[in-house]
Amino acid sequence: MLECKTEMEGHNMQIAVLSGKGGTGKTTVSTNLAKAMGWQYVDCDVEEPNGFIFLNPKITKTEKASIPVPKIDPIKCVGCQKCVKICQFNALAWVNRDVLFFDKLCHGCGACSLVCRYNAISEVDREIGNIDVGNDGEIACLRGTLDIGEPMAVPIIRNLKKMIGNENTIIDCSPGSSCTVVASIEGVDYALLVTEPTAFGLHDLKIAIELVRNMNIPFGIIINRASDEKDLIEEYCEKEKINVLEKIKFDKDIAVLYSKGRMLVEHDKYKDLFLNIGKRIEEEVSCNLL
Repeated sequence: MLECKTEMEGHNMQIAVLSGKGGTGKTTVSTNLAKAMGWQYVDCDVEEPNGFIFLNPKITKTEKASIPVPKIDPIKCVGCQKCVKICQFNALAWVNRDVLFFDKLCHGCGACSLVCRYNAISEVDREIGNIDVGNDGEIACLRGTLDIGEPMAVPIIRNLKKMIGNENTIIDCSPGSSCTVVASIEGVDYALLVTEPTAFGLHDLKIAIELVRNMNIPFGIIINRASDEKDLIEEYCEKEKINVLEKIKFDKDIAVLYSKGRMLVEHDKYKDLFLNIGKRIEEEVSCNLL
């Protein structure tokens, strides 16, 4: 283990926290782990970011997030329809001898402007959300927020990840296994999967496990709202030889702190618990680097 720790010198970890379903305590785990370990926190759950509710950082900078979309010059357009045919997302259509553009379907790939031989298509930025940068006095905090009604979350996530500093980072992902989760966990060193000991929890955990395995990302499990008895999640993990890093017990103290919007690490026993989780993750990542 000492050799593993030596390998960690100079390496800044990116740890993704995700879950197969919503409501498992993913954000509770990610915010408290970041706070306990003094790691940067990045909220990539851009459709419903709520980590800042608990961390309550002072926002020092807000940037607009946008994607490039086509602007068609009707004078230069000759109606060749190559832009319509190249668009895989049906954002362009040929109607009544005119090109119609549906902005909410556009992924900003730029293919339409590349195939236009008549320079009839230029690109303009269309705002889709915001990125907030802040600090709670101890850790750096970043958050992406997708505007209401906007369907394209991935561009904000990619821009958000480009802003990650040269330090150990917790990336709070959206629940599920959609393209937003894939974009959030690309290139991370380790995935922490948060689940609950229910049949639904196990079903969706299996989906999340399949995702991180397909992306060759090392991972461990946190069982939230657990009891002292062995549950169906533990039985599954034992069978599949999956590492359970920690069980967070179903506890009234947690409910009281949560209801007041306070961090669990304000309670000594939970600060020690999250410190233990963080140290185990460091050991896992360091050994995977060998």
